[in-house]
Amino acid sequence: MGSFSVLAFYQFIERKDLSEVESLLKKRCVFSKIKGTILLSAEGINGTVSGSEKSISELSSYLEEIGYDDLNQKISYAEFLPFPRLKVRIKKEIVTFKEEVDVMNNKGEYVAPEKWNELINDPELVLIDVRNDFEVQMGSFENAKNPDTKSFTDFKKYAEENLLNNKDTKVAMFCTGGIRCEKASSYLVGKGMKNVYQLKGGILGYLEKIDEKGSKWNGECFVFDRRVSLKTGLQEGTYKICSGCRNPINDMDRKSKFFEEGVSCKNCYEITSDDKKDGLRERAKQTRLARERGKNYPYLEVSAEEYFESGF
Repeated sequence: MGSFSVLAFYQFIERKDLSEVESLLKKRCVFSKIKGTILLSAEGINGTVSGSEKSISELSSYLEEIGYDDLNQKISYAEFLPFPRLKVRIKKEIVTFKEEVDVMNNKGEYVAPEKWNELINDPELVLIDVRNDFEVQMGSFENAKNPDTKSFTDFKKYAEENLLNNKDTKVAMFCTGGIRCEKASSYLVGKGMKNVYQLKGGILGYLEKIDEKGSKWNGECFVFDRRVSLKTGLQEGTYKICSGCRNPINDMDRKSKFFEEGVSCKNCYEITSDDKKDGLRERAKQTRLARERGKNYPYLEVSAEEYFESGF
């Protein structure tokens, strides 16, 4: 077994039996050695999990069995364990927007990855990256507008100031896997906008289906797991996470004199206390020792062979 299968999925669907579903999924994932995060709410389900190819395939089928029968799903792969633990939680929203929207009845028109380039070539179109600013800085589509949001809830203010004054504007939007666009497009349609489009399957769907030669994507796509970023073909990217500030850093950042593996980068060196740096150095030391001794440790990179065959 050379890699982990990573399943990203979501579905908007009304559910009331959340405690029962939470219990069922926890038991299933623990038994199958699946790690990751699954969020449940009355509006649906949203998750990204990793495990063996067999266990992930079986989980996908099991989700359908318990009523999530129209999941938006995306499979990718990881060399090392993407998630250190399992979280299955009941929340108010499966993606936080802090405003009620009718996603199941009001949303934008889906555009398949194969048709996306044609759509965004329209000079009358406003193309919007719905993700947060730090994600946009890592990569985006040509000519896409950056709303400069720090969290998804900020999108409402951007829309009110830049879009809702002309409800005939032709708008296309995209995000990582599609879930944020479901709510963003529903919000715009609910406010009376008439020409709203969204990339089906999100950026990940586009990177999977459109080769580099035909791609209008520039850079890498941030993902919320230890892989940090993905490229064309859903191959793992070059970004890492700084242990000091938890921000993505690239090869150039790692050449900075302020970069110290497991401790700091140029973004946080000056604002990180000496005590915190010392603590991070100790954690890095314990991680190295755990690797040398073949022991499990939360911050250790664990291969599929180690995880499934050696009891990590």
